[in-house]
Amino acid sequence: MTDKLNDSDDTQQMQALVQIIFGEPASKANSRRLVRFGGVSRLIKSEKALSYSDMFKQQCRPLAQLMTGDLRITLHIWYASRRPDLDESLILDLMQGLIYENDRQVKERHAYWGLDPENPRAEILIERIDCVAPKKKPRHKAGAKEE
Repeated sequence: MTDKLNDSDDTQQMQALVQIIFGEPASKANSRRLVRFGGVSRLIKSEKALSYSDMFKQQCRPLAQLMTGDLRITLHIWYASRRPDLDESLILDLMQGLIYENDRQVKERHAYWGLDPENPRAEILIERIDCVAPKKKPRHKAGAKEE
């Protein structure tokens, strides 16, 4: 695979993409910590979540043209131990702006938990799918005449 592959003019028409991100993702549900700033309490990402976010951004090749339309995501997440819960939400968030515009485009997802102490990673397949729910036609205002 060449570095130019994701910069192709055909990227807008891309139907599928595979990414492998090395490292163990943090669970989004468990990735917040409470800190105080000037007397105000705030939730921020944990060190593990921040570290994984940095690793993800270094490894994930951004597309020149983000994938459009409805998407299906299949993730095989390989953890270093049996302890972590299966949680793909941080990965979906991190792909926003790199692979697709918004994770609301994901209309179908399949996530699988695996164990690989030597090589934790996320194997990600992103596929375009037929539009799940076509956009509604705009309603006519009451009393408006149709031409």
